[in-house]
Amino acid sequence: MYNFLKKFLKVLAILTLKKYEPGVIGITGSAGKTSTKEAIYAVLKNERLVRRNFGNFNNELGVPLTVLGDYNEIKGIFFWPKVISRAIFQLIFNNKNYPEALILEMAADRPGDIHYLADIAKPQISVITAIGEIPVHVEFYSSPEAVAREKAHLIEILPPNGFAVLNYDDKIVYDLKSRTRAHLITYGFSDGADIQVSNLDYRIENNKPAGIIFKVQYGGSFMPIRLNGTFGKPQVYAAASAISVGLIFGMNLVKIAEALLDYDAPPHRMKIINGIKNSLILDDSYNASPLSTRAALETLRDLPAKRKVAVLADMLEIGKYSVEAHRAIGELTAKVTDYLFCIGPRAKFIAEAARQEGFELVQIRVFNNSESAKKIIEKEIKAGDLILIKGSRAMQLEKVIEEIKMR
Repeated sequence: MYNFLKKFLKVLAILTLKKYEPGVIGITGSAGKTSTKEAIYAVLKNERLVRRNFGNFNNELGVPLTVLGDYNEIKGIFFWPKVISRAIFQLIFNNKNYPEALILEMAADRPGDIHYLADIAKPQISVITAIGEIPVHVEFYSSPEAVAREKAHLIEILPPNGFAVLNYDDKIVYDLKSRTRAHLITYGFSDGADIQVSNLDYRIENNKPAGIIFKVQYGGSFMPIRLNGTFGKPQVYAAASAISVGLIFGMNLVKIAEALLDYDAPPHRMKIINGIKNSLILDDSYNASPLSTRAALETLRDLPAKRKVAVLADMLEIGKYSVEAHRAIGELTAKVTDYLFCIGPRAKFIAEAARQEGFELVQIRVFNNSESAKKIIEKEIKAGDLILIKGSRAMQLEKVIEEIKMR
C-alpha cells in the first residue's frame, strides 16, 4: 500500500508541475535546510505567490504533497482522500491560486533520495547549505564523500540558465561547484564569497539576548541585516542563502533586509526560552550533527551569561565516526562551558574528552536518557544560567526543556 501511494503521489505531482510550470527552488544539505527554507520564504512571500514544505514534509511523501497543495491543516482519516481528490480536481480544472514558485526542502537519509525527489521536482535554483566533514546520515553511506555526491545531484541537474547557491565557507560544499553548468552564487564569511557576511554581533535587550545583527556586502554595496529571536552562525547562513535567492529574483538588498525582519526561525533551532530560577534556555534541540553541535557551542560561548551550561545528548546516524565526533565535541565543550550534562551512551565520550581537557568531575553529570536526567538538571540550575540544549531528535530532549522552562 505504501509503495502504491508513493508512486501515485509522484505521478500526480509530476503532472501538476507539468501543468502549472512553477519555478522550483530545491534545498539540500546535512544541516540548516529547514531554516534556509523558512528564510527564503520570508524573503519571497511578499514578492511572489510561493509555497514551501510544511514542517518536515521533505521526503518521498512530503515533497509531492507540497507540490500538490498546502495540506498542513488536514488531519484524520480523510487526509489521503482529500489530498487525492484535490490533486485530481486541480489537474482537471485550473487553480488560479497555484504558486508561482515552490520552495522545496529535500532530505537525503539514504542513497538515491535526492535523485528520487529531483525526478519529481527539477529545480531551477538549487541551494546546498552545509555538509561538514562528518555529515548526519553518513551511517547509511559509504563515506562522507558519498553523502556529498548525493547532495551534488541537486546542482548537477540544473539547466545552464539556472542558479547553484553554495555555502562558500563549507569546503565540501564549495568543492561541488565543478559539478554544475548553472550560474554560481556563493555566500559566507570568507573573502571571495559573492554574498560576504561580516560584523556578526548579538543584540541584547533588557539583559536578554534578542537576536543577531550583521552586514552583507554584494557588488560593492553594504547592508545591515537584523534577525529577531534567533542566534548563531547557522541562522546567518540561512539568511545569507535567502539573500542570494532574493537577488536572483531581482530584489534589492534594502527590500531583502526588510523582508528578513519577518523571518522566524523554526522551533527548536537556536531559540531563547525563559527558564526556571531566572535562567535562559538556548533551545537547539531539533536535531544534532557534529557540524551543528559545534556551531551551537560557539554560539553559547559568544552569548553573555553568569554561567554557561551545556546539555548535550547523542548525535545519531554518524556510524563509525561516532566516537571520534563525540570526543571532538567534548574537547570544545571544555573550553566554552562551565557545567556539562551528557545524555546517552555516545555522549559519555563527550564527558570523557571534557575531563581529559581539564574539566573537574564535579562539573559533569552523565545520564542514560532524558527521563533520568531532567529532574537532576532542574535541581542544578542557578539564576543567570544560559543552558544550551542540543542532541538528536530520538534523544527526546523536549522532556528536559519541559522540566526546566518557565511555566
